[in-house]
Amino acid sequence: MNVREAKQITFEWISQFSITHPSFHSAYLAGSITELNELDELSVSSDVDVFIVVDSDPVPPKPGKIRTSGVCLDVTYIPWSVVSHAESALRSYHLANSLKKNTILLDPTGELQHVQSFVESHFLKRNGVEARCEDAFSRITNNLNTIPSHQTWAEQVTGWLFATGVMTHVLLVADLRNPTVRLRYLKVKDMLQYYELDHVYMDLLNVLGCQHLGPTSITLHLERLEETFDAAASVAKTPLFFSTDLTQEAKAISIQGSRELIQEGHHYEAIFWMVATYARCHQVFALDAPHLLSMKGFNELLHDLGITGRTGLDQRVNEVREYLPKLRKHAEHIMSVNPAIQDNQ
Repeated sequence: MNVREAKQITFEWISQFSITHPSFHSAYLAGSITELNELDELSVSSDVDVFIVVDSDPVPPKPGKIRTSGVCLDVTYIPWSVVSHAESALRSYHLANSLKKNTILLDPTGELQHVQSFVESHFLKRNGVEARCEDAFSRITNNLNTIPSHQTWAEQVTGWLFATGVMTHVLLVADLRNPTVRLRYLKVKDMLQYYELDHVYMDLLNVLGCQHLGPTSITLHLERLEETFDAAASVAKTPLFFSTDLTQEAKAISIQGSRELIQEGHHYEAIFWMVATYARCHQVFALDAPHLLSMKGFNELLHDLGITGRTGLDQRVNEVREYLPKLRKHAEHIMSVNPAIQDNQ
């Protein structure tokens, strides 16, 4: 299926959705599909990110992955109150990237179009790029500052992991690129190679802790992850925001997507989402099947990343904090040499 066909199916689905949901305000596409050409083939390990803007706050629980006519939609609700202020949207690195061009699916009032047009017309201005980088830096420090010891081990690891992973977003945002989720390390690798900053990419791998692992060992970890994934999918009962990411239908993205990366020679780039998926499985175990917390694969992978218990995790957290000044300098350099970034006047 190509991108044009997937977009049409998505539009038909959202049109029906809007009729039956009175709080519906508007909807737009986000993520990797917005960077593809209309005739590009959509990978079976890709989903289509759909943001539904609603006139309610708080928003309903995230629907997550929904399959319709052969397309896997990853649906997220977002309140209109968050999107409505155009200047704030411009300074938000996730919002602005999604609205930098018109990917609106449905906008009955035209209000979203107004915000989108503002973001698009100011997206390349230097002060906006700097603000979005600061937004990403804030995301890092907030994640690091909210890892209390009373959380489950999987939740603690998740806090460190996503703080670490957002370092890639700082650099991608500095270069006006899509701060993608699952493929963030692959995308930042390509970008840093373009700027001949390969050593910066090695720094990111060092902070993640995977620079010494080879494809064979990572493949073995993926096999154990698949066993853990299947176990979590079979016992999950408690609703979580990522619940639809741990279903057999979503396995093509979480497991097969990682396998494809390894087979294509991008074994380092598979690690981030493997750890994220492991942690999510263990959050399910903690709630719905505590006896499965004894499955060893998660801690074996963490051990190979240099994390053994809370002491090892704290050390890795400190490494992230210590690297942030260097990360800021690299982001500033990228902004200074990117010819597309415009002066503020």
